[in-house]
Amino acid sequence: MASQKVLVLGSGNFGSCLSDHLADAGSPVLLWSRSADVVKSLNEHHRNPRYLQDHDFSSNITAIGPDFPSKDVVCGVNVILFAIPTQNLRQVLKQLNGLLDEDSHPLLIFVNKGIETGTQALTLEIIADECGGEIAKESVFLSGPSFAKEIVKRQPTQVSVSSLSALHAEQAAAVFHQPWFRCYTNDDPIGVELAGAGKNVYALAAGVAAGLGYESNARAGLITRSLAEMTRVGVAFGASPITFLSLAGVGDLFLTCSSEKSRNFTVGYRLGKGEELEHIIATLGSVAEGVTTAKGYKKIIDRVGVEAPIANGIYKVLYEGALLEDAVQEVLNLPRMVEHDLPSLGTSPVEDLLSKLKIGRSRRW
Repeated sequence: MASQKVLVLGSGNFGSCLSDHLADAGSPVLLWSRSADVVKSLNEHHRNPRYLQDHDFSSNITAIGPDFPSKDVVCGVNVILFAIPTQNLRQVLKQLNGLLDEDSHPLLIFVNKGIETGTQALTLEIIADECGGEIAKESVFLSGPSFAKEIVKRQPTQVSVSSLSALHAEQAAAVFHQPWFRCYTNDDPIGVELAGAGKNVYALAAGVAAGLGYESNARAGLITRSLAEMTRVGVAFGASPITFLSLAGVGDLFLTCSSEKSRNFTVGYRLGKGEELEHIIATLGSVAEGVTTAKGYKKIIDRVGVEAPIANGIYKVLYEGALLEDAVQEVLNLPRMVEHDLPSLGTSPVEDLLSKLKIGRSRRW
C-alpha cells in the first residue's frame, strides 16, 4: 500500500510510539501535542521530553500544536489516529467534527482504551454522538498487547484491528502492517472496546495480588478468572465471546496483568504494598486508565446484571473505602461455581448502540 499521510492526535506514550512506527514505515506523520515544549523538542531534537525520553524519533515526524489542527491540516491527511485518553475524547471530537468534509474524510483510527465515566459510553458511541452514525460505522479500533517501549524498539507486536466496516478495517491494517507490527482484522469493535477497557481494571487486581505477596498460582488463577469475568460482561453487553480470545482480549489481558511495565499493574502493586491511591496517582508520571475506567465498568456490570466479583472488588477498594484484605477475602470465599457460565444472548445494551448507528441486529457477533 502506498504511504499515507497521517495526523496523530496525542503525544503521550502510545501516540508517540505509533507515530514513530508509521513514520519509519514510510508515512509522513504530523503529531499534534497540547504542549509547546513537546512540539519544540520533537522538531528540533527528535526527542519527546515527557515520554519515551531515550528514544530518537523519526525525522519523518513533524510536530504541530499546541493549537488544534486547522481544517487545511485535517483535510490534507489520509488518516487521523486518535491517541487521546477516553475521558478527553468527546471534546476533541467536538473540535474535529466541524473540520471534517461530509463527503470525503480521512480514515479515523482509535487506540484509546476505556469507558467514559459520566455516560458509560464506549468510544464507538462517543463518535456517533459527536460525528454521526455514518462516521462511527467506518471508524476503526486498534487494540492488543502492545507496550510503547517495545514498539519503538521494533520488537514483534501483534494487534487486533476492528471495525463495523470490513473495508475500513482492511485499510487501517494496511496502514500499520509491517513484519514487526502484524495486524489481524475482526468485525466486533464493541467486544474489542470492552476488552480493552476491562483489562485495565483486572490489571489493577493482578498488581494488588503481587503487592500482597501472592505468587504464580494465585496470579495465573486470577488472570484466568478475569478473562472469564470479562467475557461474561462482554457477552451480556452484546459482544462476541470469541473476541475475548483474541489479541485484544486474552492477549492484552495477559500482557497487562503480568508485566511490571504496565501502569495499571503498577498502581495495583503499590496499593497492595499499602500506599494511598492519591499518592500513587500523583507520583506515577503517566495515566493509568484502569482507575477511572473502573467507574464506568462498574456501571456497565450493574446494567447487564452479571456476576463480576473481581471488578466489583477493585471498585470497592478504589471508591467505597473497602480494605484490600476484606476485598480479597470476599473473592476467595465465594461459593463453588461452574467454570463457564456465559449469559444467554437476549436483548442487550448493544441493541441501543446499533439502533443509534441505524444498523439492524440481523446476526450475532
